[in-house]
Amino acid sequence: METTHFGTINYLILALYLTGMLGVGVFFSRKQDSAEMFFLGGRKLPWLTVAMSMYASLTSAVTYLGLPGTAYSENIALIIVCIMSPIVAPCILLLFYPLYHRLQVTTSYEYIEKRFGPSARYGVAGLFILGRLGWLGTVIYAPAMALSIVTGITLWSCICMMGLLATTYTALGGLAAVVWTDAIQFIILIGGAIWIGISLVNGVEGGTETIMAFARDTGRLHIADWKLDLFAMSGPIVALSFFFQLMQDYGTDQVTVQRLMATGSLRKTVKSVAFNACTDFFIIGLLLFIGLGLFAFFQDIELPDSISGDQVMPYYIIHYLPQGVSGLLITAVFAAAMSSMDSGINSIATVVINDFKIPLSITSHASRFTDVTLARIITIILGVMATALAFYISTIGGIIKAFASFMSLFSAPVLALFLLGVLTRKGNFQGWLTGVAVSIPATLWLQKIIEAHWVYFFPVSFLIAFGIALLASRFFKSSISDSNLTAWKSE
Repeated sequence: METTHFGTINYLILALYLTGMLGVGVFFSRKQDSAEMFFLGGRKLPWLTVAMSMYASLTSAVTYLGLPGTAYSENIALIIVCIMSPIVAPCILLLFYPLYHRLQVTTSYEYIEKRFGPSARYGVAGLFILGRLGWLGTVIYAPAMALSIVTGITLWSCICMMGLLATTYTALGGLAAVVWTDAIQFIILIGGAIWIGISLVNGVEGGTETIMAFARDTGRLHIADWKLDLFAMSGPIVALSFFFQLMQDYGTDQVTVQRLMATGSLRKTVKSVAFNACTDFFIIGLLLFIGLGLFAFFQDIELPDSISGDQVMPYYIIHYLPQGVSGLLITAVFAAAMSSMDSGINSIATVVINDFKIPLSITSHASRFTDVTLARIITIILGVMATALAFYISTIGGIIKAFASFMSLFSAPVLALFLLGVLTRKGNFQGWLTGVAVSIPATLWLQKIIEAHWVYFFPVSFLIAFGIALLASRFFKSSISDSNLTAWKSE
């Protein structure tokens, strides 16, 4: 592979962006005078800013690089996610958020304690931490990989730089810094995707018509195959998988719940969720189209053997777009990653303090200082751990597969407990533990022994955990003390 020169202009653009993100953290650091401000922005953050932050947080570099890579290498079956997002939105607004707002939770796992008891809260909070740490390792590795490809800087140097920068401004400014930097990063990543899409249409002779013709002739538009094949991706399994994944991401995951609770009202939460569903519909389709465009563009151009599906887009950006433009678009990859990392470590810190420590006191100035200092220390420790995990992620191969591996093991069982609590009156924690005891080894068997396609990981893990928990709960006494904690009586 030929030596790549990132260029002075590109380095300058990237440096200005990273400096700006640190500046936001410094600005908000002066306002962090309580745990409530550090973790929830005082519950007064604008709903549109929160909506942008929520979308940017979940649209990590895993999505930004992985979706085009999947369309380039396989097909656009993930287009079904565009449809599932608007379907999931009313489900989570009916099932979860009326309960959260009425209970005025800081973390979603406070609901689990009221429904199932303290042990259940510790259990799901622990699974969240494990799952999101693995996820954080992935979202650091993805842009570090891209930067390493286009600049020639060693991968380990890129990983360390990414982890250090995002950890620093998150520790300084808390959730307010996270949300406002995410809003900026949302604009950059959306604008960058639009720019790449337009450049591919102009760069392929015949434009959109040629791109779609290549995709059709090579089977990349074929998504309606109803045959269930454990080793291939098809429409129905994508729909099932992402219905549950999106319900977990937007309904129970602390990364999202923390932002939506920061709006201060259910009405603003509804607006934020609706905004995200509409944005999902647009951006997922655009990223998959970019993958098809890259496939058409490189039909007559030989790629180096070292370039895989996840790496095609950054390779295109640096080799076929002019200086300055390529710098902006590589910055968009950084934006996608940093918006996810800052949100992840802030949310994990919230869970560590709120769910594993005696609730923080906000009664005295001294205690407020101690709480914020502790939050910052934990944020730094988590950032270091996530950065270390990024080195492990680099050995798995395929950023979406790595993401799916972690989320299916740890997040799918969490969703199972939330739905067991919201949808049933007789479901209990002991039954759920039985389900988890089966689902985790079964998922590892699916991943490591059978080596099934990653799209099966999450739904199989969830269905085993939920199904067995439902059956096993019949043999244990229900722990519910308030029927108002289920969706059947939520008013």
